[in-house]
Amino acid sequence: MVAAAVAIVMAACASMGRPEGGPRDIEPPVFLGSNPAPGALNVKQNKISLRFNENVQVKDVLGKVVISPAQLTTPLITAGGRTLTVELRDTLIPNTTYTIDFSDGISDLNEGNEIDGFSFAFSTGPVIDTLQISGMVLQGSNLEPAQGMLVGVYSNLSDTAVTTLPLERITKTNQLGQFTVRNLKEGSYKVFALKDNNRDYHWDRSEDIAFLDVVVTPTVTDTTVQDTLKAVDGSDSIVSREVAVYAPNDVLLTWFNEDYKPQYMLRNDRTDRNRLSFLFNAPSDTFPEITIANGEYEGRNLSDFTILNSSATRDTLEYWLKDSVLIMQDSLLVSARYLRTDTSDNLSWTTDTLKLFMRGGAKKEKKETKKKKGKEDEDSVPPTVFMNFRTKTSTLEVYQKLMFNASQPVASIDQSKIKLEEKDDTTWIELEAPVFVCPDSLKPLDFIAEYEWIPGTRYRLTVDSTAVTGIYNEWNNTTKTEFTVRDEDEYSSLDFTISGVEGKAMVQLLNQSDMPVFTEPVVDGHAVFMHLLPNTYYARLFVDADSNGVYTDGSMTLGHQPEEVYYYPKKITVRKKWNVEQSWNVTELPLDQQKPYDIKKNKPKVKAGEEEQRDDDEEEEDEFYIPGVSSDRDQNRNTNRNSNRNRTNNGRLRQNGSNRRAY
Repeated sequence: MVAAAVAIVMAACASMGRPEGGPRDIEPPVFLGSNPAPGALNVKQNKISLRFNENVQVKDVLGKVVISPAQLTTPLITAGGRTLTVELRDTLIPNTTYTIDFSDGISDLNEGNEIDGFSFAFSTGPVIDTLQISGMVLQGSNLEPAQGMLVGVYSNLSDTAVTTLPLERITKTNQLGQFTVRNLKEGSYKVFALKDNNRDYHWDRSEDIAFLDVVVTPTVTDTTVQDTLKAVDGSDSIVSREVAVYAPNDVLLTWFNEDYKPQYMLRNDRTDRNRLSFLFNAPSDTFPEITIANGEYEGRNLSDFTILNSSATRDTLEYWLKDSVLIMQDSLLVSARYLRTDTSDNLSWTTDTLKLFMRGGAKKEKKETKKKKGKEDEDSVPPTVFMNFRTKTSTLEVYQKLMFNASQPVASIDQSKIKLEEKDDTTWIELEAPVFVCPDSLKPLDFIAEYEWIPGTRYRLTVDSTAVTGIYNEWNNTTKTEFTVRDEDEYSSLDFTISGVEGKAMVQLLNQSDMPVFTEPVVDGHAVFMHLLPNTYYARLFVDADSNGVYTDGSMTLGHQPEEVYYYPKKITVRKKWNVEQSWNVTELPLDQQKPYDIKKNKPKVKAGEEEQRDDDEEEEDEFYIPGVSSDRDQNRNTNRNSNRNRTNNGRLRQNGSNRRAY
């Protein structure tokens, strides 16, 4: 964070090139001097030359180098030999401090050793501004360090500044997500981080963003620090020196994306004679109002004659026609009233008149009729058309429900034609059959069958022909499905004792791709996971601020932060029949040190002479393989927790970034 000052001190030092055959060069280039000098005042020239002790190169100029104030015209930055040149193409602003922040873009030409955090500043007036704001940017949902993200400030404290004005002073995060906004005037600032895709230096709603929900006033204080110097004879001596301490230096920004998309109808189609489909560009909490605009049902609501199959986000709608008059019409005219994003970026009601044609029309049906007729002449018996009602499973977890999918909405199910059997040695014994239900009226093709499965048992489910009848008077063919319910001896359990967090919270057990596989609430300070198969797991906790049981991201539009997220800092290797209890204080480690390295996606590049960080496998195994929970308690918790096993894990929540420090 004081790279420029360090570079000036280092300018007096010369680094000797290594002789042929000597040790590998692992040192970055050393800054020797510049024209104008670092911190120069009353600068009029727009061309800056920087000198180093060896040949240098500058990489990814657009991605790594940022200049404050932001430049409307891209500057020309070139490297030749030991000199790096920056030519500013915008007119210099009077009485302004300019900062050229190179991040880790400068490296030596031969080995690629980078200077991390190098910056250069000068002033076009008689004063140079020196205040700083430092911190870290992490992704709100998974604590990934934000690499190369634009961070900037506004002295204009208006809520609309971030959407209309360019950031006043800017920098970019390094590989660890760390940043320092340098050369600030005295005053108060709002702090933001952006994924500035279109390089306009302000936020557009489709871009990633993080914001601090408090106003920051940077300060600097002098303090005395002590250094230990070691003499040639091995003796130590303590020396004191004055240093400047800039604050705040622990700002934490957690970024999110509002997943904003303008709302409009992408496509409408008559998939076949029985179905109409409508696809919208963005999720919605409101269904369109669709009315029939021709024929004898003109003016009637389409929902009166259809069964709706909807996605959870209501952006994909499939209407199954159940009226023969509408089915037989080759074309349907409908009036669709729905919410669409207008030119002011607001949702407003609009109405479209749509013509929905049978794809292929009469020509297609004539071809199909001819094909069927030929088959009938050949076999003398019309072929029977069956609807599908199937499940695919060979091994069932003890907490799972049987899941079936129908090829069309179901009119009726004859439970007497559904048979369940369990295998006893070589004999099949008939049991009371499970009841099939459709749990969601907006998903009429999906059915479940709940049952109290006996672990380790082989089952056979038979659905006889005509057990299921669809709305088009088609029925299923006979199907038999055999499956085994996994034995209890194959499972383990994990009980987290949680501390350091207040309010409602959820713990997600993650796979090695950092994706949730199970989610459990924190109840009385515990998050208990039953029926875990042997595997390697990781864990994260989010504070369920809105009590909806799923993680909710932030919203710049609504002014709320992502929900707070914490990671268990080690991996959890689970073996058969082990019942593990583990304490977890979520605030014991700083946030940037919590996420296990193995599942971190934005890993910093390994520098020459350094070893890649790894999680300690052996130490973690010793911690987790401790038997400790009685089988009776396991069974009781199994009964209480099974209902949570199919909880959806892909939601979003919020967090208060201003109260959480990165380091």
